[in-house]
Amino acid sequence: MVKTFLVEKDFNEGEALIKELDEANFDVHAALWLYESESEYWRLIIASEVVDTHGARKAYEQINDIINQSGDLKSINLMDITAWSPKHPLIKSLRSVIQTSPKEITDIRFSRKTIDNTFIDDAYIYRMQ
Repeated sequence: MVKTFLVEKDFNEGEALIKELDEANFDVHAALWLYESESEYWRLIIASEVVDTHGARKAYEQINDIINQSGDLKSINLMDITAWSPKHPLIKSLRSVIQTSPKEITDIRFSRKTIDNTFIDDAYIYRMQ
């Protein structure tokens, strides 16, 4: 399903996924919905050291397992999720202006801003550490 806009259900499902990842001890350094204006698509970005230590494929496998084990995450699709390293340039740029406490889940809207010559059309940030 192509997500051209987000509704409250998407925000709540994203938060529920982060909580499930935390409970499963899956490392989440950053989590946010990011709007890709070129494709007109929202992606749920999960930045984790699992990507650095075991690779993106392992991160996707673990995220998918957690989604499948949870009865509450029926509408989250792995195709909407992108696993990045916490060292990804956009994560590093966002972290330079927004930081949250570890394990904290926030609801920060970050729209129409440029950081390090990268324009961010829209983002909904849960965690940035």
